[in-house]
Amino acid sequence: MTADRGLFIGRFQPFHHGHLEAVKRLAQQHDELIVGIGSANVSHTAANPFTAGERLEMISAALRDARVANALLVPIPDVGRNAIWVAHVTSLVPRFALVHTNNPLAARLFGEAGHKVAPVPFTDREHYEGTRIRAAIAANDPAWRERVPKAVADLIAHLDGPARLRDLARAASETIVEGSG
Repeated sequence: MTADRGLFIGRFQPFHHGHLEAVKRLAQQHDELIVGIGSANVSHTAANPFTAGERLEMISAALRDARVANALLVPIPDVGRNAIWVAHVTSLVPRFALVHTNNPLAARLFGEAGHKVAPVPFTDREHYEGTRIRAAIAANDPAWRERVPKAVADLIAHLDGPARLRDLARAASETIVEGSG
């Protein structure tokens, strides 16, 4: 018999307090929680500034500090085809009993593949939202540090995250300007 496992997939760009609270709640519901680090093959873009390895390090440190011991972190690269995505995910992770997602497409795809799906508990979604946190980091607004666990803030600072995010935003806007003519 396998342990009762849940699966929670996100990009975690960056891993913030809302993610941490969701993982803590979901980890209490399962013997083991698989945390799938989605879009693991994408980094150094405005929407996905951190590498899979950096996100894995952020999440590991935050979960260690929060004393969440029953989470298994698995990087999951994109495949670019919805029709095979669930099979791709299930080939990378241990068996699981329940998928936790608030993404309507992910819920549909897992449901159509016969998996049970449940929502992820949100914590103050307005405050803990990746796009806003990335914008605050890029603006060097010190408030971003309050939105992520200390270990995550320390790693982002070590990586010179504010400069990276500013450079990526500038590169994205230059690409749009160049491509518009």
